[in-house]
Amino acid sequence: MGAREFRDGAQDGLEALEPLDPEKIGTFDELLVAMRKTAFGGRRLGEAYEVLTAMIEDPDCSVVLTLSGAMTIAKMGKIISTMIDYGMVQCVVSTGALIAHGLSESVGKTHYRHHPSMTDEELFKKGYNRVYDTLEMESNLNYVEQVVGQTMKRISQDQQLSSEILTRELGKTLAEEFDGAGILKSAYLKKVPVYIPAFTDSEMGLDVGTWAMGRALDQARAQAKNGSDIDILRAINKTYPAFNPYLDLNSYTNHVVSAKRLGIFTIGGGVPRNWSQQVGPYIEISNMRLGLNVRPPRFQYGVRICPEPDYWGGLSGCTYQEGISWGKFVPPEEGGRFAEVLSDATVVWPLLMVGLLERMKAKRAVRT
Repeated sequence: MGAREFRDGAQDGLEALEPLDPEKIGTFDELLVAMRKTAFGGRRLGEAYEVLTAMIEDPDCSVVLTLSGAMTIAKMGKIISTMIDYGMVQCVVSTGALIAHGLSESVGKTHYRHHPSMTDEELFKKGYNRVYDTLEMESNLNYVEQVVGQTMKRISQDQQLSSEILTRELGKTLAEEFDGAGILKSAYLKKVPVYIPAFTDSEMGLDVGTWAMGRALDQARAQAKNGSDIDILRAINKTYPAFNPYLDLNSYTNHVVSAKRLGIFTIGGGVPRNWSQQVGPYIEISNMRLGLNVRPPRFQYGVRICPEPDYWGGLSGCTYQEGISWGKFVPPEEGGRFAEVLSDATVVWPLLMVGLLERMKAKRAVRT
């Protein structure tokens, strides 16, 4: 074994770190840029800001925002609508629950902090639904059902439905009849499609289902005559909304394959993340099985904020590097840029958002 060599990192082209000097930092933008030259979680956040800024400022990049977790109950809804308002994202894929609770907020309803002295049994009796440390009123969701029903009445009964169509129509209702900010309202006004791949797994999905059953209720009661309510329920459960999830799949695919470059900004993981990323394999197997010759889309930029590490084996913790093996992402050696922050999104997402707004407003001020 030869003698040990004591080299300076610069000799091997290593990047030097820098002390974070709070006296030289006056904005969130400057703070996040400086954190990239630190270490551990701080560096990850700084790298995420760098990649997120690059994808948003790339004029040829279409950004897909994927959302899971109770982010609207956690009061992150205005961050989402602001990203849409400022043109930071061109497509949203979300859980239905997140959008439903955002609707509650959009129509002026309130979420409350849970007081630990109240038991879950007591919460149930009072109509309070608990999400960790926060409460959603059941009365809020009942009011949202009225908004959904009002929207459904405007849609032709013969029209094939999809989550994109329903969220667009709900956004129209919000824009025309409610003054407050809202995710679907902003998406409607900015013509940003909103997809909910697991639509029935949400309050809105149940609302649409019960609305469809309601249309058949009188007929079912007449047919059941002396039957029980269970008999009536079984009868009306045979009535289904004309809902076709493949309308969403192909609409999203058309959106993605039309983009020059793709970026994905993921909060959490779950179905929205996987559904958004599967378009590359979808095109690839279509080429192979149907004899097509369409360029499979790959995400060139990616930022993930989620506390789940990869070693649990779940998709929420899956790294972008792993996704390269599935044909979902551009490898770094070919220009792919990715960053992952293992953190609660409610801690770091607001920091990123304020930094982005500062930078965007500063650039606009220079141009004017």
